[in-house]
Parts: sequence; structure tokens; C-alpha cells
Amino acid sequence: MNICVQATKPGDSSVLEVVNREPGSPGPEEVLLRQEAIGVNFVDIYHRTGIYPLPGWPSTLGVEGAGIVKAIGSEVTNIRVGDRIVYGGVLGGYASKRIIPASRAVRLPDKVSSEVAAASMLRAMTVHMLTAVVHKVDSGQTILVHAAAGGLGGLLVQWIKTLGATVIATVGSSEKAEIARLHGADHVIVGRDADYAAEVEALTGGTFVDYAIDGIGGATLLKTLGCVKPFGIVASIGQAAGPIPPVSVVEIGRRSLSLARPSIMGYLGLKGGYDAAAQAAIAMMAAGIAADVGARYSLTDAAQAQDVLERGDTTGSVLLLP
Repeated sequence: MNICVQATKPGDSSVLEVVNREPGSPGPEEVLLRQEAIGVNFVDIYHRTGIYPLPGWPSTLGVEGAGIVKAIGSEVTNIRVGDRIVYGGVLGGYASKRIIPASRAVRLPDKVSSEVAAASMLRAMTVHMLTAVVHKVDSGQTILVHAAAGGLGGLLVQWIKTLGATVIATVGSSEKAEIARLHGADHVIVGRDADYAAEVEALTGGTFVDYAIDGIGGATLLKTLGCVKPFGIVASIGQAAGPIPPVSVVEIGRRSLSLARPSIMGYLGLKGGYDAAAQAAIAMMAAGIAADVGARYSLTDAAQAQDVLERGDTTGSVLLLP
């Protein structure tokens, strides 16, 4: 039996259904994977709701997982049966067994567990994109990271600190503030209704930040613009709090800012993008820089897992276990 969780149409988590569908045999350049852990990401929710397009309906959600290779195609030379591998950015992850292109299979170091890999891979790839491609983070810079107790936010804080930059983190509660501090945040702003610009101005002595990373969306993006120094950059990478209101080019120009809307799925599709991001992600995990696992659910409880992530009720990453 091969459990899969698919979305039957755009909507809330009630559109998810559990089905039994065998994956078949891998093609010449594919591998068959028995998954041990599956990451739950906001991109899964964006796919389910129709914000990001899917090939059709019904569609198996999920873009990240880790496990053991059970079969390989006739032309596969980089992976062997029995290898422990991880992947990111390949749709169809909510399944006990699945087929992926061999080019997307990345061998795991012995010291990195499947759970850590599935919790961290796509987020670590995103961290690489945000800190090396969208904007090169370096020592002496000050970076604002929203939702710093979440899976991506926590990983961002940890990695940015290794690069020598100062981190100002925002979180929604005092409990989450402690998590952000444990990740290495230099300063923490607590409260969803906080005046971010005023607090950032006070913390930086009026110089503001070089770079701000916002995965919250909603009204937060507009508030974030006021936190960045002239000729700084804001990266908008999600909308967990809801749709982003229209942003005036005049408002961006008033502070001489750059506004980026980078897509990790888009970056992984570029020539060389996947390999660069995967190499960076594996290096992070091997060095002990990984996302915390905040919650684990059975694969058949994928709807509940998505609800918890969507409400912001967890810290760290959410996993599905087949």
C-alpha cells in the first residue's frame, strides 16, 4: 500500500484526501524513494489554495522529503539502491513512496538524520538563495528577520550569524522570543502589532537595517519598508498572514529601496541553481545548522499539519511521517 495525500480542488484543508496509489517503476533517469520523513511548507498551502498553480486537480502536494532509494532507472549513475537521500522542490511529496528525477536526489551525510533533512532541506536552500543570491550577507551588516522562531526564520538567524552580521528578529510571543535568542538573534522585537520601524530605529541608532526578510506578508511588508536604510533591500518571500496589499512604487522610491520577490522554486529551476542550493544546504546541515522539528504528524493527518502551520501554532518545522 502506498499512501498519498492529494488536493482535489482549491480550498482549505478539507479538500485534502488520502488515497492508495502505487508509484510504478522509475524511468531511465529516475529513482524510487521510500520516504522516512516529509517536510510541510507554506508552498504546500499556497498550492492547495491555488495561490501558486498546480499542473491539475487532483494533485499530490508536498515538495520535500528524505528516505531510502529502493530502485533506480537504467541510466542513473549518481545514486545507488540503499542510498539515503533528500530532495527539495519536487512536487508530489505527500506519499509513502514516490519517484523523483535522479538529478534532484542528494545523498545525505551519515550524521544527518532523515527527519533533520526533511525539516531543513528546502528551507536551507531558501536561506542560501536569500543570503548569497538575492543579497550577499556579510559581516558588519544588520539584517531584519521576521518570524524568527519558525522553521525558515530560525534557520536564517543561525546562518546569518555565521556570516558575521547582526540580526534583529521579530516574533509573536515571549516564548518564541526565547527560541529566537537561542538561535543567536542579537535583538528581538516581540508582538505582531509592534512598531517595527520605531524599534529598529532605536536599536540601530537611527541607521536602520541593510536588508529585511519578510515571509509574513499581509500588512507586515508595508511596515517593513520603514525599517530599511536608503538603498537597502527588502525580500518578500511569502504571505503567511494573508495577501499583500498593493505596494506603491513611490513609497519604495521615497527611501530609495529595492524590493525583491524571489521564488525558491524559480531559483531551483535555473541552470545550476539546484546544485548550488543543495550543496549549501547539505553543508549547513553537516555543520549542525538545521531547522528545529516543532511537530510531527502521521502522513494521513496532513490536513491537521497544514492547519497548525497556517495558524502559526508551532515553532520550527512541521513533519509528516509515513
